[in-house]
Amino acid sequence: MKQFFALIVFSIFLIQTSHSCTNLIVGKKASADGSVMCTYNCDGFGFAGSLFHTPGGRHTPGEPIAIHGWGPSHEGQYVEQVEYTMGVVGFMNERQVTIVESTFDGRLELQNRDGLLDYFSLIRLALQRSSTAREAIRCMAELMEKYGYNSTGESITVCDPNEAWIMEVVGKGPGRKGAVWVALRIPDDCISAHANLSRIRQFPLEKKKAKKGERKSVSSRNLQFINSPEVECVYAADVVSFAREKGYFSGKDEEFSFRDAYCPIDFENVRYADARIWSFFRHHRSDMDPYLPYINGEFDKCNALPLWVKPEKPLTLKDLQQDMRDHFEGTPLDMSADMSAGPWGMPIRPLPMHMKTSDGTDLFRERPIATQQSGFTMVCQMRSWLPDDVGGVTWFNCDDANMVAYVPLYCCLTQVPDPFRPENNQRNEFSFESAFWVNNWVANMVYPRYSMMIGDLRQAQRELEDYYIADQDSVLAAIAKLTPDDRRDYLNKKSIDYASRMMQRWNNLAKYLIVKYNDQVVKRVDENGNFQRWGYDTPGYGQKFLDAIPAATGERYKLKEVIERRER
Repeated sequence: MKQFFALIVFSIFLIQTSHSCTNLIVGKKASADGSVMCTYNCDGFGFAGSLFHTPGGRHTPGEPIAIHGWGPSHEGQYVEQVEYTMGVVGFMNERQVTIVESTFDGRLELQNRDGLLDYFSLIRLALQRSSTAREAIRCMAELMEKYGYNSTGESITVCDPNEAWIMEVVGKGPGRKGAVWVALRIPDDCISAHANLSRIRQFPLEKKKAKKGERKSVSSRNLQFINSPEVECVYAADVVSFAREKGYFSGKDEEFSFRDAYCPIDFENVRYADARIWSFFRHHRSDMDPYLPYINGEFDKCNALPLWVKPEKPLTLKDLQQDMRDHFEGTPLDMSADMSAGPWGMPIRPLPMHMKTSDGTDLFRERPIATQQSGFTMVCQMRSWLPDDVGGVTWFNCDDANMVAYVPLYCCLTQVPDPFRPENNQRNEFSFESAFWVNNWVANMVYPRYSMMIGDLRQAQRELEDYYIADQDSVLAAIAKLTPDDRRDYLNKKSIDYASRMMQRWNNLAKYLIVKYNDQVVKRVDENGNFQRWGYDTPGYGQKFLDAIPAATGERYKLKEVIERRER
């Protein structure tokens, strides 16, 4: 109980900081190796990312578990324990079930602060109690109905080795227990995503008999049928009627759109949220530019992105890792391509999101998938053809996805590697034992002189990730000869070794960068990467930035007389 209590205390902090996350989702026939994959950038200033572990086990059914939701009114409230719980590492359990999220807020008047379960508590409980994605959806629906839901609007990715689902949830407001929600199964050959904006619009409503080719749907009155393979949509029985009651919808039932009723769009939430989805889709389809008017707020021309698309070729694990590092490169929103990127093409921007010029002009900044305020990032891989303990891998690290190397951690872990442990990642105390702070140490050296320094970081990143990916063949060969207990022990040690390798490489990278780029020049290196005894280069500003200087400064820096000192 104490361990669970600590997780829920952490959830209160996470709720306050992670309102800007990104999830990318890949069906098993859309991936190159048959994996179901999903991702999570957990973004929020002011917290240090880390990895949590909750052991599974047998319990006394009905035993009270303390839950701490929003504020002191929830002190001394409990949920009932179940007979058996799964072990959980991060956001994946020992059966490879993975649940991640992004917050869309939606209609804030629908938050019920008296509900017991926030979204993080809900996810953690479902991970402990579910062996499939469908069981997790049913578990969350029943928990919200029984105990109440107190967060704002939430998009939730629910995956297992065979299926990927999107579930969207919003409360019913003060004094109304439970939530309205809908969950859709993503086609196996498609990719999908969500990022702080509701994504589900129309969905199939329950019929006595579905036509051939139609998605079969059931309401929460018939949740016992959720495990039927033909069921691909599940929703709260009152999801439409509640919207009518509140005045959010007045059309025919079959026209009902969850997003339009519970999270109306405007330019700001589309540009900050769905622009990320558009860029992800654009990596894997060549026909996404017609949706650019939507990203630009021209809703009369286009008012939505598809919920999912079929990629032109299957995605690899490495593809998805690279997708998490996106700053709209190669698009009209490219964050490295204009004056705001500074002299070295820095693809990140400081807060605030809104700015005002001295003449009163309102400005905004882009919001990409990769961002400096990430507490942690992960790419989760679920493989149905392997034993669960090795089939489920969370490729994890703390801080900005663009600036770190993803480290493979297996879902059977019983011991979190030291660099990722919460006690080693304190938000107000730098530590060389902390993955969060060592990664930030490197990232914050690179950010200001991005185009000059990013190549050295990329080399270290590729070196580690290529090694980890290549090493998976030897891992699979090794575990084939081991008993389940020995296999778990081996995978624990492997994960610890991977994390240690990353920390050592990044520590060396930090020292290399400070020496190579000291005092705004670049020390020369030989073909082996070793520093030459003497000599340095002075790269100066990029040409695009140089060309912009006269427009901003007038005559100030114009050299009026050429002094040919070198010839004298």
